[in-house]
Amino acid sequence: MRKETDSMGEVLVSDEAYWGAQTQRAIENFQVSKKPMPLDFIYALATVKLACAQANKELGLLEETKANAIIQACKEILDRKFDDQFPVDVYQTGSGTSTNMNINEVIANRATEILGGQKGQKLVHPNNDVNKGQSSNDTIPTAMHIMIVKLANEKLLPALNNLEEALDYKEKEFYNIIKIGRTHMQDAVPMRLSDEFGAYKTQIINNKKRIEFSLNGLKELALGATAIGTGLNAPKGFAKLAIENISQLTNIKYKQAPNLFEAIASKDSVNFFAASLSTLASSMIKIASDIRFLSCGPRCGIGELILKDLQPGSSIMPGKVNPVIPESVLQVSYSVIGYTQIINLCAQAGVLELNVMMPAIIYHINEAINIMSNVINDFSEKCIMPLMANKERINSFVENSLALVTPLALIIGYDAAAAIAHEAYIENKTIKEVILAKGILTKQQVEEILDPHKMV
Repeated sequence: MRKETDSMGEVLVSDEAYWGAQTQRAIENFQVSKKPMPLDFIYALATVKLACAQANKELGLLEETKANAIIQACKEILDRKFDDQFPVDVYQTGSGTSTNMNINEVIANRATEILGGQKGQKLVHPNNDVNKGQSSNDTIPTAMHIMIVKLANEKLLPALNNLEEALDYKEKEFYNIIKIGRTHMQDAVPMRLSDEFGAYKTQIINNKKRIEFSLNGLKELALGATAIGTGLNAPKGFAKLAIENISQLTNIKYKQAPNLFEAIASKDSVNFFAASLSTLASSMIKIASDIRFLSCGPRCGIGELILKDLQPGSSIMPGKVNPVIPESVLQVSYSVIGYTQIINLCAQAGVLELNVMMPAIIYHINEAINIMSNVINDFSEKCIMPLMANKERINSFVENSLALVTPLALIIGYDAAAAIAHEAYIENKTIKEVILAKGILTKQQVEEILDPHKMV
C-alpha cells in the first residue's frame, strides 16, 4: 500500500493502482451496483483530457514536459492499457466528479511515472495540471456527447444500414408474391409480400434520419463552461482550442454550445437522442412481432414466412424450433425503451444550474446503443437474410380469402357484395364459387375481376 493525499487528508491505496485518494474514497463510498462506468465513456473522457492538455500546452499554460507526459498517458488509456483502473461505481455523485477525478488521478500518476517519479509523488498534479481549465461539470457532459456520437456513427447507424440493405433485398425478392393483407388481425385485400418489407425498410430509413438529426445537438459541447457556465478558471481561448483538438482527434466537427449555462443545467440534447432511440425500438418491436406472427406454425399457424432453424426450441418437445432472433429483438427493444425512459426522467431532474443525474444517463444510453446495435446486426444476418416465403401457404390464403369480393362492390354495390362474402363464409365456399353459382358473372369475368394481381 502507499499513501495518497487529497484536500481531506491521507488515504491508503494499493501500490498496483494508478488512481489516488479521491478515487479510493469513491470506491469505498459507492458500493452499489458493482458496475463501473462504461469503457466507451472512459475513452471519450480520455480524449477530452488529451485535447485539453494539447490546448494548455499550445497556450503555454502547462510546461511542455508535463503536457507531453499527460498526452502520452491519455494515449495509453485510449490504447486500452489501463482498462482496469476505472472501478468507480456508476451510482456515484451525480456530476460524475468521482469519475473525472479517477481519470485525472490515473493520468497524473502515469504521467509522474513517465517523468521518472513514482505513483503518489505528484510530479503531475491531478487537479492543477490534468484538470487545468476544466470542471467535472463541463468535462463529463462533453465526454458523454462524444461517446454517443461515436457509438451512433460506428455501431448504430452501420447496423441500421445493414438492416436496410437486408430488407431491400427481401423487398425485391418477394415482389411477385401476392398475399392477403390483414387489418384488425382480420383478412384484408391482397398485397405484394414485397410491400410489407418495403414498409419495414421505410421505417428503418426514417429512423436513421431521426437519429442523424438528433446527433446535431450532441455536436455542441459544454467544454469551457467549467462549474456552472461562467467559464471561471478557463483561460481565454482554451475551450475553442481544446474543442478544435477534439474535432481532429475524433474526425467529427464539434463546436462549443451557444449557451454554456444551458449546456450545464440541461441534458435536453441527450434526451432528444434517447427519444429517437426509443422510436427505433418501437419500430423494431413492430417489425420483429410481424415476422414472428407471420412465421408462426409451422403447420398450425399462419406460416407464410419460414425462419431459418437456429437451435432446438424445447427441452421437452422434440423437433420444436422457436423464433429466437425476433424474441431477442423484442427483449432488447423493450429494455431500450425502459433505458430511454430512465434518461427522460434523469433529464427532468436537473436542478438549477446543474443536472446531477449524469452517470445514470451515461450508463443507460451506452447500454441502449450497444445492445440495440448488436441485436439489429443479429436480426439482419440471422433472421431477415435467410427468411423464405411459403408460397403454397400464401396462395391458399389468397384463394380462400373473402376480401377478394372487394372489387365486386364497384359492379353490384357494397351491400350485395357483402352478402356474397357472408354467404361464402357461412357455406365455407370461396368467393368465386358463390359468384359462379349465382350466375352474377361468367367464369372469364370472375377470373378477370377477382385477379389478385390486379388488386395490388
